[in-house]
Amino acid sequence: MCTILLTPTLRARSRLPQRRSQRGDGMAEATETALACIREEVERAFSSSPGAVLEAALSRIAPADECARAAAYAAWDSIAHPLGGLGDFEDAVACIAAAQGSAEVAEFPRALAVFFSDNGVVAEGVSQSGQDVTRAVARNMCEGAASACRMAAFAGAEVVPVDVGMARGIEDARMVRANVRRGSGNIAHGSAMSRDGAVRAIEVGIAVACGLVRAGVRLLAAGEMGIGNTTTSAAVAAVLIRADVRSLVGRGAGLSDASLARKRDVVERAIDANSPDPADPIDVLSKVGGFDIAAMCGFYLGAAASKAPALLDGVISCTAALCAVRLCPNALGYLVGTHASSEPASHELLRELGIKAPLDAGMHLGEGAGAMAYLPLLDSALRVYRDGKTFTATGMAAYEHFEAGK
Repeated sequence: MCTILLTPTLRARSRLPQRRSQRGDGMAEATETALACIREEVERAFSSSPGAVLEAALSRIAPADECARAAAYAAWDSIAHPLGGLGDFEDAVACIAAAQGSAEVAEFPRALAVFFSDNGVVAEGVSQSGQDVTRAVARNMCEGAASACRMAAFAGAEVVPVDVGMARGIEDARMVRANVRRGSGNIAHGSAMSRDGAVRAIEVGIAVACGLVRAGVRLLAAGEMGIGNTTTSAAVAAVLIRADVRSLVGRGAGLSDASLARKRDVVERAIDANSPDPADPIDVLSKVGGFDIAAMCGFYLGAAASKAPALLDGVISCTAALCAVRLCPNALGYLVGTHASSEPASHELLRELGIKAPLDAGMHLGEGAGAMAYLPLLDSALRVYRDGKTFTATGMAAYEHFEAGK
């Protein structure tokens, strides 16, 4: 039984923190602290036996705080506006409250971790470009010039690039080096990685999330970059939700009809060749996934273990989130939907997760761009949540909830 109390702090008018400024290189001022914390966590993960960090994280994931969620909804209802007037954004604030265990929700420090990995399946001609593009985008991101960096700067989020499985790494002090292997295998002919490799990649994601929280970040988001990863994510999604491959495979960064048909055939062959077990997410990741998907899965588990809300991104993010929830159902309470990708699997994955995505703008950029596009809208809703006048303050009678048909 929850006792809902609207504290004076929650209802007091307060000036929220301004978006943090970005340096000329596009990386946020707090990144050095975040990088140091993340590197310590990654080193700890790699020095532990495979599975130890994952097991510890899973043991710490408790259900989200439903009393805090109820208090957040009560706070919304006290504000002088139509009940549920901000729709999905009210749900998002309540989800954040439940994740952190408090209805005191503000424009917290936020960060975007972007996981870079290459996929051997590009050898099958499933993409317009090759693995050199992964490396080029990694350089751009370290310089703060990538699309997601520009959007994150506007949203006040620091960006942390992580090499979890690039075929060729880059030398840049701003890149977190957590490479499990130099690219995944070609899933059309064999497993993407070993089971231990999948576990290690998951643990990299856990380490990154925990490191960010240690550095003071309270709102997390993850993105990815790896040519061929809409192929691997479609394969993982098809196995986990037991859906027809043809309905889930999309054009990725842009494919002709002939190339799309080839991509669908590759995903079908990959599933047939590897026989992943739908009841075992780690088996699915190791056989037809990628290091980026596995790391993002771990990132969401690490966020939940740290009681930090995590914003989802597009189709690859949602694939990773489904893996995380299958490993630990309690992790679902820490995930906030942001947008539906134009990739056909996106809506199916969101439906399977039971998560709503307020934005449906036809985006398919990757890198966490959808989450960054969502953040300023969430911030505007938070202004209402924190500073909106109450019915009591305006002298108006509060609206009442009525059941349907009454």
